[in-house]
Amino acid sequence: MYYAWIDAHRSYLTVAIVDASGALVRERKRVAIEDGEPLLEALEGLRPLEAVVETCPFWPWIHDTLEPTEIRFRLAHASKVEAIGKSDVKTDEIDARTLARLLSVGLVPGVYAKPEEQRDLVRKVRHRKQLVRDRTKWVNRIHGHLHAQGLEIGRERLLREEGRKWLEEEAWPWLSGEQRRVVSSYLRLIDAVTEEIREADKGIRGEARENPAALLLQTIPGIGPFRSLLLAAELTPISRFETPDKLASYAGLEPRTRTSGGVTRHGRTPGGANRWVRGELVSAIPTHVRLAPESPLTKHYERTKERIGWAKARVATARKLARVIHRMLETGEVWRHSGPVEGTDGQGEARNTHAAGSVDPDRPAN
Repeated sequence: MYYAWIDAHRSYLTVAIVDASGALVRERKRVAIEDGEPLLEALEGLRPLEAVVETCPFWPWIHDTLEPTEIRFRLAHASKVEAIGKSDVKTDEIDARTLARLLSVGLVPGVYAKPEEQRDLVRKVRHRKQLVRDRTKWVNRIHGHLHAQGLEIGRERLLREEGRKWLEEEAWPWLSGEQRRVVSSYLRLIDAVTEEIREADKGIRGEARENPAALLLQTIPGIGPFRSLLLAAELTPISRFETPDKLASYAGLEPRTRTSGGVTRHGRTPGGANRWVRGELVSAIPTHVRLAPESPLTKHYERTKERIGWAKARVATARKLARVIHRMLETGEVWRHSGPVEGTDGQGEARNTHAAGSVDPDRPAN
């Protein structure tokens, strides 16, 4: 058995291959990227072979290059690998040799490598999310100019016709000539990106109706087509997470725990988790509370809010929601007041008449 570590850079690769004993059998420096052929040549003749690359922007094309071959591909957790293989002397060659040896003894922490179709789905929902963030950024900049003149309007109103009318009729005379020019520029950007968001929403609604995991998650009050599809894209297959707590940890919803000298301390939630999943789960809580006032999640939120405040209560309730989602995706059950139940109709709404709340299928969550 042979083990290859591929150190990926923007314009070249460094490859080190060791045998089962950890002895270096081949090393290639500055392997050209091109169409993938130089990489296959660097790995030629040594079989069976397991190749590993750290999480980075370049791993997908390496995965797709190796997938048709008999070479086994593995994706490694970059930050955990760095902690294990840290060295005082750091070069591409030393890194590749060290990490290939770690791989040969099973010490490389792996990460799920999403196939191409799933990666495209992730790109679709993340793109829509980023468009909304850009629009919000421009709205905030308009607000900055309004505040400078002592004017105030709710942020969401600027995205509506009545808000634009107020801006033109009430606020415009108070803005300087340069402010009007800048605000007009932002309004054109907002209008353009709003059209892009509408187009993205059409495709997302269609895919959310066809994706079994998204349909299942839409039975949860507060999770609409966009949010359900994002969670389905980021979290499936659910078998990646052995327990609900592992999913919550992946979403950055489990606080850090440190035990030393018999004393256990719980700190802030980690920052290196999947921020897309974390953001959607936390954002879903206010809508869930409004749509399902009698649900166990809502009651937990209300109790926790009295004790630690609304901000921390949202995170704590999102942690419970992550565990519910794990169970639903694992068992195929849909949401109800007392927990998931079996069976959904074609629109992803619970058939059971006791299902808690409803989901607005025409308004993807931001």
